[in-house]
Amino acid sequence: MAKRQRRKFSVDFKLKVIQEALQERLTLRQLSEKYELHPNQISNWKQEFLEKARTIMAAKTERQQGQDRAAELKSLYAKIGQLQIENDFLKKKLFE
Repeated sequence: MAKRQRRKFSVDFKLKVIQEALQERLTLRQLSEKYELHPNQISNWKQEFLEKARTIMAAKTERQQGQDRAAELKSLYAKIGQLQIENDFLKKKLFE
């Protein structure tokens, strides 16, 4: 008995199937017949896609918050530097 090789699908093919599944114009059964896949495979790809999409969006939000925080810190350090210079200048003038 010959061993059957597993089929390998390209990323483009998977995304095409996922996109159609998300549009919900066809049922999983119709999609599985159209692309010769098992309905569970389509469901798994769709679920994995949605989980990773959440992760990516959360990472973008965290990255944006980090950039905002870095810009705020830079501005605060500049302000501290300016105030120290002014403070040193006033101390010199006071003791002259």
